[in-house]
Parts: sequence; structure tokens; C-alpha cells
Amino acid sequence: MPADLFDSAACALAVTAEDGTILQANARFSDWLGFSAAELCGRRFQDLLTMGGRIFHQTHLAPMLRMRGSVTEVKLDMLHRDGHKVTVLLNGLKREQAGGVVHDLALFGTTDRDKYERELLNARNLAEALLQEKTATELALKNAQAELSEAYAIAQRRALFAEQMVAIVSHDLKNPLTAIRMASDFLNRGERTAKERQLLGHIAQSSERAQRMIADLLDFTQARVGHGITIKAAPLDLHAVIHRAVDELRVAFPKATLEHTTEGNGDACLDADRVQQIIGNLVANSVAYGDLLRPITITSRLGDSGCEVSVHNHGAAIPQTLLAGLFEPMTRGTDQGSDVRSVGLGLYIVRELARVHGGDVAVSSCATQGTTFTVTF
Repeated sequence: MPADLFDSAACALAVTAEDGTILQANARFSDWLGFSAAELCGRRFQDLLTMGGRIFHQTHLAPMLRMRGSVTEVKLDMLHRDGHKVTVLLNGLKREQAGGVVHDLALFGTTDRDKYERELLNARNLAEALLQEKTATELALKNAQAELSEAYAIAQRRALFAEQMVAIVSHDLKNPLTAIRMASDFLNRGERTAKERQLLGHIAQSSERAQRMIADLLDFTQARVGHGITIKAAPLDLHAVIHRAVDELRVAFPKATLEHTTEGNGDACLDADRVQQIIGNLVANSVAYGDLLRPITITSRLGDSGCEVSVHNHGAAIPQTLLAGLFEPMTRGTDQGSDVRSVGLGLYIVRELARVHGGDVAVSSCATQGTTFTVTF
């Protein structure tokens, strides 16, 4: 290699004898180690290494050069003149020449490479830490989901048990209530004072209200726990069924003015008892929340596409925020008190009865037009 190219090379270059004696070194080699070219020539290359480097040179580097004739990218720590370490990558090549065997050495600095390797290692450690954190988070989420599922299952079992207990208690209450109702009716047949008749009337109204509540509870548990509410559909005169239901409701709610209107003609195939129950629940709801100074209108309609019944009352509108969940159990349209208010199942039962008839229920409510519940079959 020409002398000018040797001295101006971008890497450190040196030529050594087979025993490691430096025969020639370029300017970059001198700069890296802080020695002049004259000081380096005649010194052994291995004497410029750290103790570990010398051992490696003796046991691996020198034998490999002798046997294989070359080494590639061997990392070594060399000692600067002031004592600090200079880490290099060494490539070596054995070369035969007239005077004997020499070794051509090329050394490359590793500062940038070491920095890159450190950054790569740091990135790998960060990735492993994030993976561990992700794994721990997924495990915690899985455990939380398992606990939530178990808690939900427990809550479901408790709710089912509670609903079954409600069904049992409601069923068992029917007999004593029937006895109370029969006893009050029997006592009312004889000669009674005005005060006694008033008290017997209260007993009859209270027992009737309790029977309605029990009927709703039984239907609720049948819908939620059992196989659903059952019906016995048969051809009937819808207008006549609604008329009889309204007459009975006038007795149950003497303070309300109930008006029945009819539209269309024909028969329908429905369960008469369940239709009366629907009207009873809707009227009870109108009595509880409507304006009793104005009439409650019950309308039965028959048409080619089906039939429907609606109950309309005047009074305060149902808040828009409550409309979506109005037909869910234990839900009320307002917080106002009422003597006829039950356990909050009336509208839920209406929806279930409408659906088991293949229909549904809807509500519209505003301050000017009042509130209308419409059941389609």
C-alpha cells in the first residue's frame, strides 16, 4: 500500500511481525493510543493491550492468525498512553513476504457502535418490562373478570332465590286474603252501623288492593323465574270485555270518572281475563298519577290489521328521562304519593301480557295532551 494511503486511512492500521512486534503504524493508530509512530515501532502489539486482552491474544488471537491466516471483528481493549482504555474491533490478515510472515492489522473504533448497542439493549429491556407489565395487567384483568363473573353468578342466584321466595309467599297469601274478603262480605250482609259499614268497606278495598298486588307479583315471578306468563286465547267481543272491566273498575275506583269509547266492529282472539288485567293495571296507573278532576278514557279499537286498547288520562307529563325504562319492574313515572300505588309491577305486567299476545305497549305523554298508554294485539 502506498505510504500516503496508509497514513491517511480512515481506520488505524499496523503491520506486525509474527511475534507481534510493530513494524509500521499509521497516524490514526498513533493518535488513538497517544504514542508517536517512532515510539510504537519496535513495541509488541500485545503489550498495548489490557491484561485480559493479552491473555486473549496469547490464547486465541495469535493462534488463529497462525492457523487460519485471518481474524474478523475481534473486540479488544487497548491502553492509551495516559492509562484509559480504548475499545476497538480488530481485523487481522496473515501475509507472506520475502523477509518472512507479517500480520496486517486494521482497527476500528467502537464508540458509536457501543452507543447503538446500549440503546438497543435499553430498548429491549424496556420492551421486556412493558411486556411483563402487559402480562401482569392481563392477568389482573382476567382475575377481576373471574371475580366479577363469580359475583354476578352469586347475585343471580340470590335474585332467583328472592324471586322464588316472593312467588311462594305471594301464593301462600292468597288463601288468608280470600278468607278476609269472604268474611267481610258476609259481615256486610247483616245489619251494620254506618261506622261498621265504612270499616268493612275499607277492609274490602284493602284486601282487593292486596290481591291485585299479589297477582302482579305472581305474574312477575312467572315471567322472570318460570316459563313465562301463560294465556288462554279464545274468540271474544273485545268491546264487551272492556265494558265489563270498566264497570268493575268504577266500583274499585269510585273517585275516578271512567269513560269507555269503542271504534270498529268484529271479534278478537284474546284471553279475556288477561285483557281485563291489562285494563285494570293501566287504569290503576292513571288513577295514581293522573288528574282525577278530569275523566280517564278507555278506548277499544277493532280494525282489519288487528285490535288495540288505550287508556288516556290528563295530568302532569311523564319526564322524558323516565320513558325509556317505564315498563321495567319496580319503576315509577313520578315520585308522588298515592293510595292506590302498588309495588311498581303494573306496567311491566302490561308489557309482558301484550307480548305474550303477540303485541306490545307504547306510551305518549305531554303536558297539554296528557298521557296515553296503547296496547296493540
